[in-house]
Amino acid sequence: MFKRYLAYHKNHGMSPYIWTILYILPFYYIFQLTSTTKIVIGILLTVIFFVIYQLAFYSKGWLVYIWALILIGISSVSTSLFSYIYFAFFLVHFIGNIKKNSTFLVLYIIHLISTTISINVSILQQEAVFLKQLPIVIIIWISVILLPISIHNKNQRGQLEEKLEDANKRIAELSKLEERQRIARDLHDTLGQKLSLIGLKSDLARKLINKNPEQARKELKDVQQTARTALNEVRKLVSSMRTISLHEEIALISQFLNTAKIKFDGVKEFKLTNVSLLTENILSMCLKEAVTNVVKHSGATVCTISIEQSWKEIIVTVHDNGTFKFTNQKEKSGNGLAGMKERLEFVNGNLELFTDEGTTLVIRVPNDAKQSV
Repeated sequence: MFKRYLAYHKNHGMSPYIWTILYILPFYYIFQLTSTTKIVIGILLTVIFFVIYQLAFYSKGWLVYIWALILIGISSVSTSLFSYIYFAFFLVHFIGNIKKNSTFLVLYIIHLISTTISINVSILQQEAVFLKQLPIVIIIWISVILLPISIHNKNQRGQLEEKLEDANKRIAELSKLEERQRIARDLHDTLGQKLSLIGLKSDLARKLINKNPEQARKELKDVQQTARTALNEVRKLVSSMRTISLHEEIALISQFLNTAKIKFDGVKEFKLTNVSLLTENILSMCLKEAVTNVVKHSGATVCTISIEQSWKEIIVTVHDNGTFKFTNQKEKSGNGLAGMKERLEFVNGNLELFTDEGTTLVIRVPNDAKQSV
């Protein structure tokens, strides 16, 4: 219990003690009155004020106006009759915690006007008890002006911070989801090419095992080497998500096409300037996926690749003399093409597909920095 007390005191400081004093003070002023009737009225008003004050915090809609107006009325009567202005503090706290801006503004103005009028009436009445506490009265009147706005703004700032925190959590969740999708695409692109190569060489070895055992052994050795390479790439991908340059990818593609008995008629020497690692990695992955599709689906004998950089963009073109085998739009936007589109969206790129005289895939990515003339 003592630990709870210390924790409560640490979180709230002197605030509970101040509110306790404010709850007791009305009775101090009431019992200084000489009239029994006024004492009874004062006690009733005080009890009613505190009961309604508790109800007001749990009210919604038009009930907020009703309870607030009653509380303001009791506060004004208490100031005028008993020289007790401290109810204004309770109203400051209540009005400042109203979330709706229009309700807050209306009740703030009403409270400020009524408090100002009741203070002036008490001064004109020349009440001795009231005049003795005039400096405190002035402080309370300033508090009525400033504190509700301060509390209201603080609450709104707190709500915005909560929304911002929720938004940050949502962004973090989306980032994790996007990262999972990216890893899935990378694994698909990395393993897809190697597994296709393993499949091609395995089929070739099966056909040659009786006709040419020596060549079959060579093909199986290539399968073993490709499997080891795929395993090594997966390990690297998972551990460090290594960036693949276009020059490295072109070398791998040349070997891949040669193994698939497809003539590689493409660029081997090219130069890119002011290209970020992210952009080059995305282009490399898209190029790998495009060539994998050529080998797996097109039945082509020649594949041509060109890479050009203009003043505003980088253009990668992959053309083959095979047949585009997708028959409907759903198949056309399959896993490979959809993955490329998703990747290119990260760098504001796009792709175009043409199926006249073979298949041509054009990938366009804006330059990270414009080239000088």
